[in-house]
Amino acid sequence: MINVGVLGATGAVGQRFVQLLAEHPWFKLTTLTASERSAGKRYREVVKWRLDVPFPDNIGDIRVSPTSVPSLKDVDLVFSALPADIAMDVETACANAGLAVCSNASSHRMEPDIPLVVPEINPDHLALIDVQRDHGRDGFIVTNPNCSTIVMTLALAPLRGFSFRNIQVATMQAVSGAGFEGVPAMGIYDNIIPYIGQEEQKMETETLKIMGTLEKNSVRSAPYHVSASCHRVPVLDGHTMAIWTDIREPVEKVKEAFVGYKPPIKGLPTQPKESVHYFEEPDRPQPRLDRNRGNGMTVSVGRLREGIRFVAMGHNTIRGAAGASVLNAELISSKKYL
Repeated sequence: MINVGVLGATGAVGQRFVQLLAEHPWFKLTTLTASERSAGKRYREVVKWRLDVPFPDNIGDIRVSPTSVPSLKDVDLVFSALPADIAMDVETACANAGLAVCSNASSHRMEPDIPLVVPEINPDHLALIDVQRDHGRDGFIVTNPNCSTIVMTLALAPLRGFSFRNIQVATMQAVSGAGFEGVPAMGIYDNIIPYIGQEEQKMETETLKIMGTLEKNSVRSAPYHVSASCHRVPVLDGHTMAIWTDIREPVEKVKEAFVGYKPPIKGLPTQPKESVHYFEEPDRPQPRLDRNRGNGMTVSVGRLREGIRFVAMGHNTIRGAAGASVLNAELISSKKYL
């Protein structure tokens, strides 16, 4: 078992990390960090746990530590659910101190020697870990993308055998993506908010790195043009998006690609049976019905039409956040980087 910790364990994504790691077969969750006001208290005493998710009692008595490198002396791997402004310095300090960092934060995603990984798409990008070590870092940082980016790129993964250059996407994103304090209730009920700060830029840039080509010490961006429009809707969990591409192949061939998709990885504990599930029904996928498919790790697609146009949906705090980092860590472990 590998001892692991969670940075920022009391927030929305931090709780998902705890949920996924509480009974993990490879990782033993031993350290939880949060703000100074929570330090020294039992986790169950300081966390405002989601009512719709069972609380992991085996974790409840862990005493929360301050978010600092000395607090992590007994772990080999940390998962970061820190806000981006805090994550930049803390994650760097952890990696420089010899720790492996799997980060959900956006701080390091676009740095040339730090892999931005979706295991079903670009597992070879983990070779950038060796580049970080060549640069003198004792540990390393591996990031996962933004929650909407990961749903879209996984939905596009089965289509990489087709020729296309232009991707257009309009998202309908769940309120949990903004964290517990992110969207006031009176602001989202009976409403749609047609702007999410930096979300469109993240989808337009991160996609090109994830689907790009590893060349020596960096990644050459994929030759796509991505245009995104992002919107917050009154859904608890599950980001839905309408995607348009300039694929010229007939719908039946595209459907065959979705149905027959086999990712280039297998045997990882958090990996779902289906990374991408195709729906024949015209009114699917739907967040309430489909977000927990594959324990929240499957991206669902449907409404495939000439164009090529389709709808994709995935669980934003599991597949799009904590689950993505945990799957990255499993891939890292299987590749003997730990």
